Amino acid sequence: QVQLAVSGGGLVQAGGSMRLSCAASGDTNRYIMGWFRSGPGKEREFVAAISWSGSSTKYGDSVKGRFTISRDNGENTAYLQMSSLKPADTAIYICAADQAYNNDYVGSSFYEYDYRGRGTQVTVSP
Repeated sequence: QVQLAVSGGGLVQAGGSMRLSCAASGDTNRYIMGWFRSGPGKEREFVAAISWSGSSTKYGDSVKGRFTISRDNGENTAYLQMSSLKPADTAIYICAADQAYNNDYVGSSFYEYDYRGRGTQVTVSP
């Protein structure tokens, strides 16, 4: 079992930046981590994911070039650095984790992640 604790989130103006953190505890032996979001009136969307080694990452098309996912395995924490934020980024952001098939595997399907943290609201004002 893996427990995920999310921090960060809140209100930011368009064009601003914000960082979300996701700290894992429990059975944290080799796992991938991902971020997903659900905006008002929108379907859940893949945001970013990172492999256990950190060498492989994936991004959703809408955030490429603006968001960066990273991780610190010593701290069992993944980060989502969000820059050039837009009102369209307003959503509840969810951190997720799942066991890694290998050190460089990274997945983008919400349903392959067995562990999900509580969502955190990110609101971007115009």
